[in-house]
Amino acid sequence: MSEKSDRPELGALRAGVFLAPFHPLDEDPTLCIQRDLALMEHLDQLGFDEAWIGEHHSAGYEIIASPELFIAAAAERTRRIKLGTGVISLPYHHPLMVADRILQLDHMTRGRAMFGVGPGLLPTDAAMLGIPIAAQRERMAQALDVILRLVDGETVDEQTEWYTLKSARCQLPPYTRPRPEFAVASTITPAGAKLAGRYGLGMLCVAATAMEGYDALGTNWKIARDAAREHGRTLEPSSLRLVAPMHLAETREQALKDVEFGLQKWVDYFARVNPTARGSDLTELGPAQAMIRSGRAVIGTPQDALQQIERLRAQTGGFGCILLLAHNWANFERTRYSYELFARHVLPVVQGKSTLRERSLAHYTEHREQLLGDAGRAVRDTFDKHRADVERALRSPSPETGATSTEDDSSKRTAKNS
Repeated sequence: MSEKSDRPELGALRAGVFLAPFHPLDEDPTLCIQRDLALMEHLDQLGFDEAWIGEHHSAGYEIIASPELFIAAAAERTRRIKLGTGVISLPYHHPLMVADRILQLDHMTRGRAMFGVGPGLLPTDAAMLGIPIAAQRERMAQALDVILRLVDGETVDEQTEWYTLKSARCQLPPYTRPRPEFAVASTITPAGAKLAGRYGLGMLCVAATAMEGYDALGTNWKIARDAAREHGRTLEPSSLRLVAPMHLAETREQALKDVEFGLQKWVDYFARVNPTARGSDLTELGPAQAMIRSGRAVIGTPQDALQQIERLRAQTGGFGCILLLAHNWANFERTRYSYELFARHVLPVVQGKSTLRERSLAHYTEHREQLLGDAGRAVRDTFDKHRADVERALRSPSPETGATSTEDDSSKRTAKNS
């Protein structure tokens, strides 16, 4: 028998990226966006399943204001990867406008667009729009209900304190039937989980490996499934997506060297403005090692990535998609290579791509002695048959002289001597 692999059995997971994005202030923003588009092409070629793109309007680092615009451009540069809004901040937009943009993208991408929604993350975004921060989650719930009804073809009349709909309807039916895929952002509070369950939508756990986010994973997923049952729906693990920061290299030492390029800038930003960045691992003098110890990040090898995925699987009981947080900790060349390593050595495991190959090799190894013996005997039998054929040919009479090949040869030698 072949030796059993010590890798965890993970089942078929999808894999993708979550692109906020994070771009330091000392880089040209135009080039940053172009690199983000180039990354989408690279991921598409490597076989990643999904990419989710964020919406932000302040704080300087996360510079994509319209994920829909980015998705439209990325869709023209890619062939198969699905592209999602990660997320549309619903309180910032009129629900009819969101529904119309969703349906247009659904048609433009021929069904490759997905729609993540949330209340909005950065308080400065809400402040600039005059939106009470305490009202964001309630407004998200109001907008989501209306958007789903509009996308499903309903005509809606509704008046709230922040939008009005009068016989509102969408012009386009969905390209994707019955409708495009939706997912609700979830961090630590159960608000997103309740909405996902109520409407039977997916969950985007954007802080899955942060200390409090990781602790809340199992609880929030249970809340979502319970809410789904209350509304006569079922949530499958395939609809659960977990975001995890990773940077991979050939060795752990090389990975740590790579992230010296940009990790500290990311930590400085993340700890200052992002409310999901809780935990002492972001305040230590050596954040790379601290984040590895806390489980927030993988900075290491493909095997380390597999162990992190198994850790998340154990915490949730199973999930559908691992999303690598796009963070620019390393330069672009090493960042591209990190995704390549993930595609070469992690995707085959989490998607079961090498299972049949491994079984084939194991079967051959197990039966090697018998198979090699059979092959050796077949070679010997072939040689034996060949010798027998030669001997028969030598004994057979010639059709011209009636003599055997041996007698013919003897006659020819006698004639030559004469």
